[in-house]
Amino acid sequence: MTFLSLGLVVLAALIHATWNLLAKRAAHAGVAFVFAYNLVAGIAYAPWVAWILLSDGMAWSLPVAGVILLSALIHLAYSLCLQRGYQVADLSVVYPIARGTGPMLASVGAVVLLGESISAPGLAGLLLVVAGIGLIATQGRFAAFRSAEAHRGVRWGLGTGALIAAYTVIDGWAVKRLGVLPVVLDWLSNTLRFFFLLPVILRDPRGNMARMRGHWRLAIAVGLLSPASYILVLTALRMGAPIHVVAPTREMSMMAGALFGMIFLGEAVGRWRLAGCLLLVVGVVLLSG
Repeated sequence: MTFLSLGLVVLAALIHATWNLLAKRAAHAGVAFVFAYNLVAGIAYAPWVAWILLSDGMAWSLPVAGVILLSALIHLAYSLCLQRGYQVADLSVVYPIARGTGPMLASVGAVVLLGESISAPGLAGLLLVVAGIGLIATQGRFAAFRSAEAHRGVRWGLGTGALIAAYTVIDGWAVKRLGVLPVVLDWLSNTLRFFFLLPVILRDPRGNMARMRGHWRLAIAVGLLSPASYILVLTALRMGAPIHVVAPTREMSMMAGALFGMIFLGEAVGRWRLAGCLLLVVGVVLLSG
């Protein structure tokens, strides 16, 4: 993995943490907020996509169309699965399981399905990243995993992690093997999710507009930043960075999120989160060689 590719993924992680911090402020708006920032993303990135398609063009085929549709469906299923997990279990259980198993399963999928090879230091780095994610998200409160509710959270977290791994491998396949351009893949996926969510919004348009009152600036910011973050990741993959390195390195957003929470929200970091940040950094260093 080149220094440039690593830099793109680290920058993507910082942007990811930023837009999640903004989205957290509109959490109660729910599906209406997701729909709104998908609308913003579709409008904002349309000129770029149109310019690419009109000037350079892209080789369309049945596999390309199929992988774009599949990517959109899996991204949507991921969002719904994560939301359902938060409804039936604690975030402190669902989130670390999802974010830890996602890159781990994506790395396994890249090795098995795409033929990537992982070294012993790389494997150690992957395990350190997963451990770091666990410490940052749980803050060492492992007793929370022992209750019956926590077991439900583990199941939903594992399902969410599997979907993260699925869209990571599929999107990696699209940009690496099929030649789909990152911005085109992300824009089409966002646009399809917009139409998937449209019937839900139209069931209660007035209620959803009311939920968005005071949140449109946040939706604009998230609509611009969220695609930018993922486009950087896909660009790093297109440049040749292996999925088993990129997927865990993306999780540096966990460390950035913890630091942003301390700086902007006044949240305590504590020794467990600091230890998790340290493990995450060492793990990324080992992964990137």
